[in-house]
Amino acid sequence: MRLLIADDEAPLRAWLIRLIGEVAPTAEIVAEAADGAAALALIEELKPDAALLDIRMPDLSGLDVAARITAPCRVIFVTAYDEFAVQAFEQAAVDYLLKPVTAERLAKALERLPTAPPASDALLRELIARLDGGAPAAQSLRWLRVGSGDGVRLIDVAEVDRFEAADKYTTLYVGSREWLIRTPLKDLERQLDSQVFWRIHRGTLVRAAAIRAVRRDLMGRLWVELRGGGQPLPVSRSYAHLFRQM
Repeated sequence: MRLLIADDEAPLRAWLIRLIGEVAPTAEIVAEAADGAAALALIEELKPDAALLDIRMPDLSGLDVAARITAPCRVIFVTAYDEFAVQAFEQAAVDYLLKPVTAERLAKALERLPTAPPASDALLRELIARLDGGAPAAQSLRWLRVGSGDGVRLIDVAEVDRFEAADKYTTLYVGSREWLIRTPLKDLERQLDSQVFWRIHRGTLVRAAAIRAVRRDLMGRLWVELRGGGQPLPVSRSYAHLFRQM
């Protein structure tokens, strides 16, 4: 089995290669790529049996790469997406690895490769359109997977007080605790119920039920106070209309 690994973070590529060596010692890593454009070029040139593609990469995303592949290469997405993406991948019969990747899950993915559809398959193209916003999720996100020590912890979205953008990551807050997840805030927002989570700033989503009070300062700016405490959060002018009836 000839494999290509594409991820913009070198430590994650090294981790995948190490796990592949453990669970599939006969597999050959034919190339690594740190961005989507390089991954696509290498796939077309080397024609590996399968490519493990990170979804978020510079130049071209893993979804873009999969949509443009003409070589008979199968795809395993390596993703930080949660419930919506997981369900979509399963429905489309295309495999995925949810970060942080485990040896057991990787082994199952590699076992499924011989029967998985190639990247040109219509089901995969439908999936790409859905993840790019072509169709809404069947239901709102319910669970978040976060790293906890050496394992993974499930967080009920209903317990989250707020989400804050952190570059291409997002920090979620539950009371005084916080976790970093590898999903950009704009992508996460599409999976959340807009009636439950309100955007109050370009980089902040809050759970409406977690709001204790909204204050106006001497300059006329609005600030949200959460029931869980912490510093008040600014409300940008674009979202002030959410609180006119409060």
